[in-house]
Amino acid sequence: MKSYQTRGWAHWRATIFTGWIYDFLKPHAVELKVAHPAMLKAITAAKKKNDRADAEKLADLLRVNLLPECTMMSEELRELRRILRYRNMVVRTAVKMKNKISGLLMEVGAPYNKRRLHGKQYFDQLLEQVEDVPESVKELLRLSRGSLELFDAVQKKLIKALRSNSQIQARVELLTSIAGIGEITALTWVLEVGDPGRFSNSRQAISYCGLCSAQQESAGKERRGPISKQRNKHLQTKLIEAAKLAPYWNPQLATLHEKELIRGNRNRATLAVARKLVEYLLAVDRRGTPFVTEEPEQVA
Repeated sequence: MKSYQTRGWAHWRATIFTGWIYDFLKPHAVELKVAHPAMLKAITAAKKKNDRADAEKLADLLRVNLLPECTMMSEELRELRRILRYRNMVVRTAVKMKNKISGLLMEVGAPYNKRRLHGKQYFDQLLEQVEDVPESVKELLRLSRGSLELFDAVQKKLIKALRSNSQIQARVELLTSIAGIGEITALTWVLEVGDPGRFSNSRQAISYCGLCSAQQESAGKERRGPISKQRNKHLQTKLIEAAKLAPYWNPQLATLHEKELIRGNRNRATLAVARKLVEYLLAVDRRGTPFVTEEPEQVA
């Protein structure tokens, strides 16, 4: 267990410093490449492992042009991506705080309106009117409410800064022309993907977003496993969330969703919509033109 935790810490540490090391070395290098750690581990797996052996294997892979490269976005885009990920962390913390407020009220048996609980006016009235609630619980509720308002203000400020950035503003506006794609989903796509030209086809983009299952083929037999864990988890989360709401706004996606639901699998329907959203996003981002819905042909 200890060795597993040590390896996990080492991997996290190497990942978090990759951008800083890349920026530090770039002015001093003729050509700089970053290798994909998971693919590199699969290629260079061996019993004997040390710095010298690793350097020799990396040199051999570079010499035969087989080094599995990672795409490194520009420093400006990585800075914006850091802001967006921080905003997402703030939103997750705010949700936890909302759940904590509900939990505190339930612990003391205080009745409340679930839909109106997080409204400022209703919350203030609730604290004044609620009975048989210890003063310590009321104080915790006030502290939780103050934290929730702070988190909300912070996330709005961060989104405002991203929205007004001229480097990505045009791309985000184009992507939001797709019915069912909101501002946050568009921002996540732009800042997590970077250059859409990195994908030669939509299947690669779908795989990068973690919306396809692992494939195993042997002796002419193909078997599909669960959804792959090798993916961009930030994009996967936002696309799944968008896929659950997009059919309400996009007739084409609604038709696709109903078609998959007939098979009796709601999760499969959501994944199908998410994959179609990736195709739409990639096409609009590559063309640089707003999304146009194709009208069905009229049969005379």
